Amino acid sequence: MQDTRIIGLAGWSGAGKTTLLRNLLPVLVQRGLRVATLKHAHHEFDVDVPGKDSWEHRRAGAGEVIVSSARRWVQMHELRDEPEPTLPQLLRRFSACDLIVVEGFKHAAHPRLEVYRPAVGKPPLFASDPRILAVASDGQLPSPHPRRVDLNDVQAVADCVLECARPLGETLALLEAG
Repeated sequence: MQDTRIIGLAGWSGAGKTTLLRNLLPVLVQRGLRVATLKHAHHEFDVDVPGKDSWEHRRAGAGEVIVSSARRWVQMHELRDEPEPTLPQLLRRFSACDLIVVEGFKHAAHPRLEVYRPAVGKPPLFASDPRILAVASDGQLPSPHPRRVDLNDVQAVADCVLECARPLGETLALLEAG
């Protein structure tokens, strides 16, 4: 994963991070990139369905379950009493790819693109977060501000993401430095 680059998405709830990512992914893939995403959840979640064999295996005590088919595979790991993995630990688990887009981990030191909509009614984050290298917005920004890109111009956002993304090794060094 020597050439892998990392960029985070930051923004208030309701700003449109997930919508932007959903629109951005096909553009990046059309450009020939292998893209992976990492989403941090602040609550318990489940990707399994109660009653299915894999769910029953975890419920019965399996610490890890892999489900595989001809089309995809997934690995689920139960933390039980173990601490939550750090962002660097999770980034190291990815298969080879060109770009990893991280949503969440707002206190980590990785580079970010802020998704900002004035209509949300909250102040922009870039004023207090030097890791925000650019802002995708559908409105005006208070000055001074980092690079601004039109949130509705997905091609321009893709260009900005690729310019602001940083190499994995550099990002891991920043994250592990504290």
